[in-house]
Amino acid sequence: MRFVVSSTDEGERLDAWLASAGHFSRAEAQRLIDTGLVTVDGKKAKKSVRVAGSQLVEITKESPATSAIPAKFAIRYSDEHLAVVSKPSSVVVHPAGKPRGTTLVEALSSVMPLAPAGGAERPGIVHRLDKGTSGLLVVGKTDDAYRGLVASMKKREIKRTYRALVIGKFDVPGGRIDAPIGRGARNPTKMAVVGAGKAAVTEFRVIEEIAGRLSLLDISLVTGRTHQVRVHLSHIEHPVVGDTTYGAKARSLAETLGLRRPFLHAYALEFIHPISGIEISVTDPLPEDLVSALEIAREMQ
Repeated sequence: MRFVVSSTDEGERLDAWLASAGHFSRAEAQRLIDTGLVTVDGKKAKKSVRVAGSQLVEITKESPATSAIPAKFAIRYSDEHLAVVSKPSSVVVHPAGKPRGTTLVEALSSVMPLAPAGGAERPGIVHRLDKGTSGLLVVGKTDDAYRGLVASMKKREIKRTYRALVIGKFDVPGGRIDAPIGRGARNPTKMAVVGAGKAAVTEFRVIEEIAGRLSLLDISLVTGRTHQVRVHLSHIEHPVVGDTTYGAKARSLAETLGLRRPFLHAYALEFIHPISGIEISVTDPLPEDLVSALEIAREMQ
């Protein structure tokens, strides 16, 4: 398919322009661009690029479906004892049921040793992130480092900070959510705030108010329960944008922002090295899909 940009459309984002020109959803236009099937004047372009008049935009045919893509990750810190890695969204940390594609554990084990003390299915894994959540994880390479990290996690000495885009505005600059989490009574596959649940505490700070109806938050975990951030934010009626499990009213914005997963990223990790005793502080920038979603959100009226 070929399209020529008219002078009246000059300055529009490529993904928004392509969605209109090709009668696609914005999410579909972004998928085509992200997979390298779209060129502008013969060259691949990012979805955030601004189009210019008379440019030729082409969509090439998609290749047949391929087998699952191996899990990818970035190493943000590494020594002989441990590593801090950045997990992309859509990657499962360790085997659970029948995950599609390579798990993060399998990918890690191909390039570094992982502490056997973590168990056969999750060697070296000290904590986990949901499949749809991106960001930082610390893993132990040796049993001594692994045990030290686990002990620090239990003592709440490892500081984990997330960034999230949520529905709604706040009347306060920050807050603390102290509400127990357990299996939902109606749907045991989902977590919920329940009286008989385990203690769970989340702290948050408002970073930016966007378009009068969204808020960008920094979130610190005091405890680490399953789905804690998403459950707590949904509980206070500020669900994470793109969270189809706990944020029913957050779904409508996801397609507009080109999101296919929750806007949740573990961007900072701080802890004392269990062997050397030095302070480790690592940050991870927002991935491209979340940066793009923020750009679109800021353009909304």
